[in-house]
Amino acid sequence: MNIGILGGGQLARMLAQAGRPLGQNFMFLSPDIPSCAAPYGEHLQARYDDETALQRLAQWADVVTYEFENVPAPSIQFLEARVRVHPSSSALEVSKNRVREKTEFQHLGIATAEFAAVDSAASLTEAVARIGFPAILKTQTEGYDGKGQVVLRSAEDVAGAWQALDTVPCILEAMVSFDRELSIIAVRCATGAKVFYPLSENYHRNGILRLSLSRPGDPMQAAAEALITRLLDHLDFVGVLTLELFQVGDRLLANEIAPRVHNSGHWTIEGAATSQFENHLHAVTGQPLGDTGISADSAMVNIIGTLPNHIQSQVPGAHLHSYDKAERQGRKIGHLTLVSNDPATLREQTARCLRWVGESDLASRLSDGKTPVRVS
Repeated sequence: MNIGILGGGQLARMLAQAGRPLGQNFMFLSPDIPSCAAPYGEHLQARYDDETALQRLAQWADVVTYEFENVPAPSIQFLEARVRVHPSSSALEVSKNRVREKTEFQHLGIATAEFAAVDSAASLTEAVARIGFPAILKTQTEGYDGKGQVVLRSAEDVAGAWQALDTVPCILEAMVSFDRELSIIAVRCATGAKVFYPLSENYHRNGILRLSLSRPGDPMQAAAEALITRLLDHLDFVGVLTLELFQVGDRLLANEIAPRVHNSGHWTIEGAATSQFENHLHAVTGQPLGDTGISADSAMVNIIGTLPNHIQSQVPGAHLHSYDKAERQGRKIGHLTLVSNDPATLREQTARCLRWVGESDLASRLSDGKTPVRVS
């Protein structure tokens, strides 16, 4: 089967790595040169709104999917008129705009932090007066890994925040004092069948995910599954959907959704019977969904900026996934996964990996059994 992917980054690369053993072929449409996915298929080097390239992709592919949200909705609609596309443009449009996304959550009875739409300096002042400090001002669209957002901790931060984000439409969100940051990854096929992965417990620094730990049997699993099920069915979703959550006491507050495979689920490559990447392909191609069961606990450590040398010899049992991307400050260039039946062993191996990639503070807290409160 021929599968087209909008995007040529590491998520597209890992989708193709999962699909090629299944006999699937891939074509990537991406403006980027080089594309780290290119070795696993054909790369159409073009803008996402290039109709000639979109037409070629539609003619070649049996189904098209995408690896990130910031593709133009009109491009998805252009493709939908010519070829199957999953997830749909309607699902993409909800996830692309943070105000619409949170409004949709509220419509479905899914709790969120307090928020307000901001489209001017005056409306920002009004929103701050209602929501208070601390708060986060984010662009309504685009922005990821800490980009496109400003933290407001006092009145002195307000004046420059609107200008700092180029006076584009924004959302102001109350900062949540959470106990844990979680994500749940689910897969739904066109028949409505669903499978769920165990919760991931996530730790960020500077807005970038640094560590994810699988949490099988977590007491919040059923509640998280109930919330994401509302979204899956409401959106008539096909593929992998990720819901990011804050746990506050015994409550879950929704942060955002990602209509795609997700960084916090990379541990599923070695840690689950069927990875999130393979299951996404099963869903979008109409195949039965794979088993999401796990046999042991898992961890995933992101590698940011620089690829450490000889990490696997330093941490036996670590699985290195390099994205073959040029090293650059703040850039995700790979990840490590670890799987163990012994929680103490997994904790120690993960701490060693964290130290090796420059996350010594997080490693110490993991070794001590301490949970970071907020890593901003």
